[in-house]
Amino acid sequence: QVQLVESGGGLVQAGGSLSLSCAASRRILTANAMGWYRQAPGKQRELVAAITSGGTTKYADSVKGRFTISRDNAKNTVYLQMNSLKPEDTAVYYCNAGAYGSGSYYPKDYWGQGTQVTVSS
Repeated sequence: QVQLVESGGGLVQAGGSLSLSCAASRRILTANAMGWYRQAPGKQRELVAAITSGGTTKYADSVKGRFTISRDNAKNTVYLQMNSLKPEDTAVYYCNAGAYGSGSYYPKDYWGQGTQVTVSS
C-alpha cells in the first residue's frame, strides 16, 4: 500500500554526525507513530527511536543524548539526527510505521529497504 524510503546513510568517522531521512506517504505518516530500527550483522533488529503522531519520543538507552528523532509532516518525512557516532552504531537503519501505546512502540509491517551507516574508528 505504502512504501518507506530511507536515505542519508554513509561512512563517517567516530565522533562525526549523520542525518537520516525517511520519506513516507502523508496518510501513513499522520496516522501512525514512526520508528527507526537498526540491525548489525549477527544481531537482532532493535528499536533505536520512536516518535508518536503528537511528537512524544522514545530512545534506546544506547543512543540517548546522541540521537534525535523528529518528524515534519508537511514534508512527509521523519528524521534521525545522529551525533557523536561510535563504531558500535554501525548497522543498517530501517524506518518503520507503527503504533505507540502504554509506553511502548509496536511496529507494523511497513518497512523501508534500509540505509547503511558505517562508523569507522
